[in-house]
Formats: sequence, structure tokens, C-alpha cells
Amino acid sequence: MKNDLVRLKEQGLVAVVRGVQFETAHRLVEALMLGGISIIEITVDAPRAIDVIKDLATRFGDEILLGAGTVMDGETARMAILAGAQFIVSPSLHPDVITVSKRYGKIVIPGGMTPTEIVKGYELGADMIKVFPASILGPGYIKDIRGPLGHIPLMTTGGIDLHNIADFIKAGVDVVGVGGSLVSRQMIQEGKWELITEKARQLVEEVKRARKTN
Repeated sequence: MKNDLVRLKEQGLVAVVRGVQFETAHRLVEALMLGGISIIEITVDAPRAIDVIKDLATRFGDEILLGAGTVMDGETARMAILAGAQFIVSPSLHPDVITVSKRYGKIVIPGGMTPTEIVKGYELGADMIKVFPASILGPGYIKDIRGPLGHIPLMTTGGIDLHNIADFIKAGVDVVGVGGSLVSRQMIQEGKWELITEKARQLVEEVKRARKTN
């Protein structure tokens, strides 16, 4: 089986799911998988998020690479990992989150905005740095920091959609996280699974096209 970090980089696309209900989480994952996305981040800033992670890990096993997002302390990282999370993502830099994740042998992706934060996170042992928020910084920022920091794997999230995802791939990010434009709360509440599948399929194809022309 492929190393989880290799798998993450190869797909290069993470569905960031915020506020999903326990009862519908598995339907959402099934819809995303039909569209070709098997790497899914469940943010922990919602009721029963840890229960959702545990349920999805049990239901889908190695079919998906399951992560926990918006993790800002070591104890939450530990809870998510014990529930089945295979990677941990933070919007900011928290050394204890990195320490706990590495103790359990899991991928950890803290957030960083400035070159100093990006380098610091990597020096602390992060596998990748999440440059956030993408919508404010833009692809030009990514391209500029890739010059001196080309050895550090980068992920970016925040305002990514079908219209700009290729720009970020071409700018040099390894992984792109897509949230509301792919899995909005309204679509989930209304059970628009086929629409989510189609959006996932379009994003997967756009990433492939961008990489071919990069």
C-alpha cells in the first residue's frame, strides 16, 4: 500500500468538510468517492466531529485517507488520531499538535502565512505546510515563496474553486483543499449528492489538466 503522504501528494486534492452531521457524513463521502476524491478532511469545530471521524474510519477503512482539520491543540489531535484520523491539519502553527501527530506516526499539516511561519513549522517536523488563506494571498504569493522555499511541500486552502484551482497548482502547491465550493452546508442539507459528485469529478479533472501543463 502506498505511503499516506505519497497518496496525499499524488491526488493533490482534499475535500474539506465543515459542519457535517453524523447521520449524513457517510453519504457525503460516498458522493465524493464517486467523483474521484478519496482524501477527506473533517473539521473538528463541529458537534460530534470526533464521532464522525470514528464512524467514517470504521465504514471506509483504507478506501479513503481521512483527516481532521481545524486542530489547534495536542489533545484534540490525539483524540482525532485515536478515532481514526490519518492526517492532522491546523489553520495556524501549534508545536504540540506537531509533536503529538508525529508521536503517533501521522501526517501533520500546520498553517503558515509568512516565510518565517512556513520554515518554522517545517523545522518542527511538519510534513507539509498549509498556506492560508489562499483567497487573500493568491497564486502569485505561492509562486514567489516557492523560489527560496522550494524544498518545503505546500498545501493551500481558503476560497479555492473550479475557476482558480489550476492557478494554484501551476504556482507550485502540492495539495489543494477545497471546502464550500465543493461541499456547502446547503448542498449537504438538501441531499444534493449527484451535484457533489459532479463537482468532485470536475475538480479532479482540473487538477490533472493543470499538472499536465505545469
